[in-house]
Amino acid sequence: MAVCCLLILSLVAGAATATSGAAATPAATAAPQSTTALQPTAANGSFPVTLTDATGTVVTVETRPDRVTTTNPSAAQTMWTLGAADQVVGLTQYADYLDGAQQRENISAAGLGVSVERVVATEPDLVLAPNATSPETVATLRAANLTVYHFPAATDFEAVAGKTQTIGRLTGNTAAATETNAWMWRNVATVESRTADVDRQRVLYPLLGGFAVGNNTFIHEIITTAGGENVAASEFEGYRQLNDETVIALDPEILIVTDQTEGQILGSEPYALTTAAETNRTASVAVEYLNQPAPRSVVYATRNLTTGFHPELAVDGAVADNATAETTNSSSAAEQPTGVSAPGFGVSVAVVALVTAVVIARFRPGW
Repeated sequence: MAVCCLLILSLVAGAATATSGAAATPAATAAPQSTTALQPTAANGSFPVTLTDATGTVVTVETRPDRVTTTNPSAAQTMWTLGAADQVVGLTQYADYLDGAQQRENISAAGLGVSVERVVATEPDLVLAPNATSPETVATLRAANLTVYHFPAATDFEAVAGKTQTIGRLTGNTAAATETNAWMWRNVATVESRTADVDRQRVLYPLLGGFAVGNNTFIHEIITTAGGENVAASEFEGYRQLNDETVIALDPEILIVTDQTEGQILGSEPYALTTAAETNRTASVAVEYLNQPAPRSVVYATRNLTTGFHPELAVDGAVADNATAETTNSSSAAEQPTGVSAPGFGVSVAVVALVTAVVIARFRPGW
């Protein structure tokens, strides 16, 4: 339940800081987020690097950081995907799916959030703090003489790519970030080519506590890219509660569930009164590959939900390779239950993107 509470709080926090705008057209590589002032000295991964973060603070990293602590799992996932796990010395308990995470310091607080004392104890050269980390926590860490970069909310794929490029610049992994973004866009383009002309299913992603995922979120873009119509997008932006009457009126044909919500949604009202429940249609994705705004989440979630929404469009072959990626541990995506339950398709439809050998090649929502 603590994980679910953190998820809702972090997603809502992201929505509160988000700015509205249409999703950008994918390109081979993505430009950094507009809120980040990139300096010429960082062009080739050189140091010092000076960037302005979401709090308006000018952050300078003098040399390539050997010790990086991440306060939310999306930043940790990105570091793993960049092949930079060896630089990470601290992370939260919600990043424990990453290969080798148990060998890093757990900086989670006893309740929600992070422990400032534990972060300080990791003696980091740099702290990467995604937007779900509160500005108050960031200020406290800075008061302890730590170098902290606070990210803005990643509300679409372009913002995820910008966040990745920023992490690459701050940590001396610029080339890996550029490669990772190109890999993400190639996979997004593959999915878009499959779903361009589909008959879109009405989809709702309910969170616990009556919350749902609306417009102007990276999860909304995942849903639409995968060939679904996010019915909550017409109601609000960000992450808000939907009353029972609205859920019934929206009448989703498919409900998205994760390993944290499966078994708690379909049979409970108001969801039990929708077409999705009547036809037993759910699309299932491991929570870390849907709720964390990072490139690997974008790739896995879009491809997996394409199969969930449109089983006939299951992508043949492997996810386009990413040479910098590292594996997750034994509870990795290759072993997570991901698919669609529906009449005529059995308990689940295997998702090619997560079982192909290339995907299992080495490296694991936001949070």
